[in-house]
Amino acid sequence: MIDFMLNGRPCRSEATPETSVLELLRDTLGATGTKEGCASGDCGACTVAIGEPGPNGELRYHSANACITPAHQLNGRYLVTVEGLAQGEKLHPAQAAMVACHGSQCGFCTPGIVMSLFTLHEQQRHTPAPLTPQRLEAALGGNLCRCTGYRPIRDAALSMNQHPENRPLWLDAAAETQPAEPKNEAKAADNDAAFLQPTTLAALTDCLKRHPKARLVAGATDLWLESTQRLARFEHVIDVTRVAELNDIDDATLADGRSGWWIGAAVTYSRLEPLLEAHYDAFAHLLHRLGSQQVRNRGTLGGNVANASPIGDTPPVLLALGSRLRLVGPEGERELPLDDFFLDYKRTALREGEAIRAIFLPHPEAGQTLKVWKLSKRREDDISAVLGAFAYRLENGVMRDVRLAFGGMAAIPKRAANAEAALEGKAPDLAAFQAAREALSNDFQPMSDVRGSAHYRRLSAANLLERLRLSIAQADTDSPREVMLHAYAH
Repeated sequence: MIDFMLNGRPCRSEATPETSVLELLRDTLGATGTKEGCASGDCGACTVAIGEPGPNGELRYHSANACITPAHQLNGRYLVTVEGLAQGEKLHPAQAAMVACHGSQCGFCTPGIVMSLFTLHEQQRHTPAPLTPQRLEAALGGNLCRCTGYRPIRDAALSMNQHPENRPLWLDAAAETQPAEPKNEAKAADNDAAFLQPTTLAALTDCLKRHPKARLVAGATDLWLESTQRLARFEHVIDVTRVAELNDIDDATLADGRSGWWIGAAVTYSRLEPLLEAHYDAFAHLLHRLGSQQVRNRGTLGGNVANASPIGDTPPVLLALGSRLRLVGPEGERELPLDDFFLDYKRTALREGEAIRAIFLPHPEAGQTLKVWKLSKRREDDISAVLGAFAYRLENGVMRDVRLAFGGMAAIPKRAANAEAALEGKAPDLAAFQAAREALSNDFQPMSDVRGSAHYRRLSAANLLERLRLSIAQADTDSPREVMLHAYAH
């Protein structure tokens, strides 16, 4: 049973484990304002807003793709759809601005765009700040429209505050109206529920012990495609997003003396962004190429690692930085270097009944530089063809602690050990980088697929090393916007 608030009213419904929020809305509740476009979290037509109590008890809303959000994750949450915004003839500022700026033509994508503008409007109320082009791009980057050319939609976003503040009255009272307390199904020893939502690490390990083959879900930005695209059915699903220990970001020092942060496996990209912006600018900018705002609001670092995709964006960066993993299971906790985690295509060192508890992100070392370049067919919200992450220090004119990692070049995210050896202790000159580029042929034998041929990948990886050489020669004059590279694969 799912208990939540829908547009200010208590709602209770049943759903199978693989049911999405979109299916629940349209097929069960008859709320058809939310549209299905791609069913894969790309187009934004199904965008809704999900609210959770903030630090001071006020509700904070984030945008989400309803098509790939598990319906059961609404338990105890506040859901806002386009039907809930207008109060009679009074339009919400997001709606009024879209009307005034002629931001809708065929109207199919409009509900999702309005909901993205609604969450942006709510965020501006809580944290007033100038609506910069970057902030506007982030808010609307996950909404596609084939009619308007985006200019009137952009104008609507910039003019929302010029319209009367006709917010639904229930929005301000919503935090005082609690959904029915959801059952903590994970605590029942004899429970065999299909969708489990543990809230503690102990409850999670108990779930894993009882259902070692259950599918784990956090943001569902990848797993739920099995339901929408392949029509898969899940016997048991364990939702890790409510586990308190998996939502922590803790400062720590390892036994080898390295300091850094243990990032809980359920921490979303959106929560991680401020930390990365403060310490790893290149990593932070990668997140804006990884997916839309809706995806970053839901997706997690832990999920991207556990998914073990050879074209996942964050594993190469974590490999270049020397990250570690903390795993938890019925037999307790253990740690291992990320280098030892990926074994083969979609195969990892996780034992039966284990899950990732946290990822260790080291503090930047003195003099360390990190470069991250992603090649994809689209500039935004696209899967990598090749991704290169390079960490190094320059000491007395030579390169030290060189770590080069690639995605899209093998069956797993992988470091280029031979290329690293060719650069370690060498001056960053033409000869050293020529040797490193030649060494790549011993590090990788990439495959050809729809995102790029093997030849393209070999050439691209070599060219990324050449770009690294040029950036060093130019004394790292790249601007933050130049940190990410966009290219078309031919």
